[in-house]
Amino acid sequence: MVVFGASNFPLAISVAGTDTISAFAARCPVVVKAHPAHPGTCELVAQIIAQSAAKWHLPAGVFSLLQGADNSLGTALVVHPQTSAVAFTGSLRGGRALFDLAVSRPRPIPFYGEMGSANPVFVLPGAAKQQAEAIARGYVQSINMGVGQYCTNPGLLFVTSGADGDRFIAATTECVSQVLPATMLHSVIHSSYVTGLNRIAQTPGIKVVAQSPADGIVDSLQAACTLFTASVDVLDEHPELTEEVFGPESIVFCCQSVDQMIGIARKMDCHLTATIHGTEQDLLEHAELVRILQRKVGRLVFNGFPTGLEPCHALHHGGPYPAATHSYFTSVGQQAIYRFTRPICFQGVPDAALPDEIQERNPLGIDRLVDGKLIPGR
Repeated sequence: MVVFGASNFPLAISVAGTDTISAFAARCPVVVKAHPAHPGTCELVAQIIAQSAAKWHLPAGVFSLLQGADNSLGTALVVHPQTSAVAFTGSLRGGRALFDLAVSRPRPIPFYGEMGSANPVFVLPGAAKQQAEAIARGYVQSINMGVGQYCTNPGLLFVTSGADGDRFIAATTECVSQVLPATMLHSVIHSSYVTGLNRIAQTPGIKVVAQSPADGIVDSLQAACTLFTASVDVLDEHPELTEEVFGPESIVFCCQSVDQMIGIARKMDCHLTATIHGTEQDLLEHAELVRILQRKVGRLVFNGFPTGLEPCHALHHGGPYPAATHSYFTSVGQQAIYRFTRPICFQGVPDAALPDEIQERNPLGIDRLVDGKLIPGR
C-alpha cells in the first residue's frame, strides 16, 4: 500500500496516521510518501515505526518512508506494479491527478482520495430566531479550530434574510472581531490562504464584514480570521465561491427564503459534511433539505458543527466526489480498515485446510459471524 502524508496533519494523517495504521491492521506492507512541508517530523516518526517493527520481528519490508518534493516520486509510487492501493489526503487537483494514474494502469487499483470540501452550514428560521447568538459563537469557534486547517472547516453558511438573520450576522461579526490571528503550519498553506482571501474579496457582491485585528499579526505565517457576506444570488455568477479556501474564513450567504436555500443545496457540489441548524418544527417543515443533503455529503450534522471527529465505528469521514474518490469508505475510524481488505469466499474446502480465522473449532478464539449471527470467541 502507498500512503501520501497530509500537509495539514503532520501526525494524525501522515507517517503513522490513520491510513498507515489501517493498512497495518489489514496486514499490508506500507510505503509512505512523506509530505515535504514537514520532512523532519516524518523522519522521526518513521524511525520509531522501523524500531518497533524490528523489535517485534516483523518482515524488513513491512514499512518504508520516501522523501521527495516534486511530483515524480508520487507518480512512480502510484504506477509501480507492486502497489495495490493508494491512500491520499490533500487537494482536489493533486488527488485527481493521482487518481487518474491509478485507474489508467494496465491493472487499475483502488485510490482512496480525501480531497477536502467547504462543508456548508444551513441555519433554518426557527433556529435563527431562538439561538442566533449561540449558533454564531459555535460557528466562529469551528471556523478557527486549528487556524482553519481542518478539511471539515465550515467555509459556507446560508441563513434567511430578515431580523433574525441580521442578528446572526451581527453576533458572528462581533465574535470574529475578537479572534486573534494565529500561526498556520507552513508557508505554502499560508500563501494559499492569502490568495484565496484576495480572490473572494475581489468578487463583485462580496463584502468583508469582520476580520481579526491587523495589529495582532506578529509573524509572516499568522492568519487573520475573516468573515464575508453576500446575497446568495452572487453564486449564480460566481459558483467558484463554493470551493474550499483552506484557513479561518467563511462566507455567510443571505437567502430570501428557505425554498431558495433548498434550491442552492440542490445545485451544490458534494462535500465531506453539511450541517443543519433547526428546531424540530424546522426539520419537519423542510424535510426536503435533509433529503437533498443526504445525497451530497458523507456526514450530516444537526445542531452542531463539523470540525472535530471521534474515531469510532459509526464515523464516516468521506463523501461523494469531489469530496472523496470513493464514497463507500471512511478514512477515519475503525471502519477505515476495509479500504485495505479484499473479500474472498472459500467454498467446499476441508475444515483443516481453511485459514485459522474461519476453521470450525476457532483456534484463535476470535469473535465471528456464523450464519449471520455473532458468536463470541474466548
